[in-house]
Amino acid sequence: MSRRDSRSRAHRRAESFRCLNCRLDVSLSAPGTAHRNHCPNCLWSRHVDARVPGDRASDCGARMEPISVAVRGDGEWAIIHRCTGCGALNGNRTAGDDNPLPLMRMAVQPLANPPFPLEHLARW
Repeated sequence: MSRRDSRSRAHRRAESFRCLNCRLDVSLSAPGTAHRNHCPNCLWSRHVDARVPGDRASDCGARMEPISVAVRGDGEWAIIHRCTGCGALNGNRTAGDDNPLPLMRMAVQPLANPPFPLEHLARW
């Protein structure tokens, strides 16, 4: 492989990453966030940040499963990821190009499968 090929491959890596879950090539630039670290298609991530978004200081590197969504105080949505390697939980802001279908599936999951029988609501 020539030096030019290795430089162009490194340059491509700096601009994108391949999703470990669905294998989509994902651009690092995303509307609404400065530190994209999840796939806009399947919403899976990789455990790359340790404490601060964008620090890329985690040694884990395992896949992070999207398990829920949360709404921050300003109304912004965040995806809650759980690391399949170490179990860490992280919240990542959604991006403008995230697939709305898996976001909505996670949002309605507690309503679709409540932790108690719905018949109990009639008693109140």
